[in-house]
Amino acid sequence: MNTQLKKGILEMCILYVINEKDMYGFEVIERLAKDIDVNENTIYPILRRLTAQHLFKTYEKQTSLGAPRKYYQITEEGKQRLNESLDEWKSFLEGVFNIVGGHFNE
Repeated sequence: MNTQLKKGILEMCILYVINEKDMYGFEVIERLAKDIDVNENTIYPILRRLTAQHLFKTYEKQTSLGAPRKYYQITEEGKQRLNESLDEWKSFLEGVFNIVGGHFNE
């Protein structure tokens, strides 16, 4: 898959899972890795970029294991971007399914 396309899809997925609940970086990776082949070298740069774009804010939470964890929380701007991305994604998928007839096993 084209790297830029994959990064855009991952961006939407990251926004989506953090919209469900605040998460720390490794938790995001674990959640996405259940369904998508991802690693920290891909996810952490996206988290930093989305935070710099004010789509997330961060806060630290103490753990019993030592160093505090940085949690990501979606902002209103992030929720707006997520909704726009989901609308675009649904429209894109609809077009693809119209072209290929929903058949991927051929």
